[in-house]
Amino acid sequence: MQNIIFLDIDGVLNSNIWNEHHQLEISDGTLIEEDKVKLLSEIITRTDASIVLHSGWRFWFDKNIQPIRKESQRLVEVLKRNHIIISEMTPDFSTEKIRKTKKFSLVKAKEIMAWLYEHPEIERWIVIDDLCLHNDEIEKHLLKTNQKYGLTQEDVDLAIDMLH
Repeated sequence: MQNIIFLDIDGVLNSNIWNEHHQLEISDGTLIEEDKVKLLSEIITRTDASIVLHSGWRFWFDKNIQPIRKESQRLVEVLKRNHIIISEMTPDFSTEKIRKTKKFSLVKAKEIMAWLYEHPEIERWIVIDDLCLHNDEIEKHLLKTNQKYGLTQEDVDLAIDMLH
């Protein structure tokens, strides 16, 4: 049985600490904190989990999960350095309004549930996100990071417990 991590990026692999002094890097998507990626790698290594991207960053990839922007190319490079690949992406249920306002939390739960519906063999999964996703079933599997800090060692320990 395969473990799945539904991964968000902003507020997980970067943090608000950087937002305050590095607005440009956050807004153009180029800031990924290497120490957060190393923590994600620890979860994957210890749980044999695969990554399903459910972040707004997925719009920066083609349908074959190949980067189409410099921001996604940098993300892939940082992930690869830490032996992480993005296996799949959730479907896109967003509207133009949601994309413009970046209110992805309004549809993320539906997208995750649709992906899980297409993969009934998956029994163990978690969602790593800094947002509330407004769905009781998702909330049971949500590891909610503090966007001020992004992914922490405490989050890693909890994720490992959730997937075992």
